[in-house]
Amino acid sequence: MTRVVPRALGLLLGALWTLPNTVIGLLGGAAGMAAGARPHWRRDDRALVFQHWPWGPGGAITFGNVILHTGDSLDMPCTTYSHRAGRCIDAPIRLADHERAHVYQYMVLGPLFLPLYLLCGGVSVRNRFERAADRYALTGQGWWPWPTP
Repeated sequence: MTRVVPRALGLLLGALWTLPNTVIGLLGGAAGMAAGARPHWRRDDRALVFQHWPWGPGGAITFGNVILHTGDSLDMPCTTYSHRAGRCIDAPIRLADHERAHVYQYMVLGPLFLPLYLLCGGVSVRNRFERAADRYALTGQGWWPWPTP
């Protein structure tokens, strides 16, 4: 019981801190609904997911506590950024795990997330946010983009 209250409070504060980013995701999701996207809540991922989001090259993008996904299910396997760049041979990861790491990153960094993400290289294997999300999806640990020594 004593750990549940601080954890719930931390999740609530994180959701409030990243609310400006979540609003961006909600606006994108609402626009996608006009073209067939369907929302549903994923408790484990702490996110509202819009499936069949109609735009983009495929895959998913996270904004705060919202995930815009072009496919049927986040539970599908995908390759890591390093694997796609030919830098290593990783096992496939679950897209849901990768995107959940971004949700956690947003909840800690709030409005600072997007500027920091772009400064670190955007959608790229060089981006420490993407490498951390891949690491989390592979191991269940290490979603923070600046590893501790």
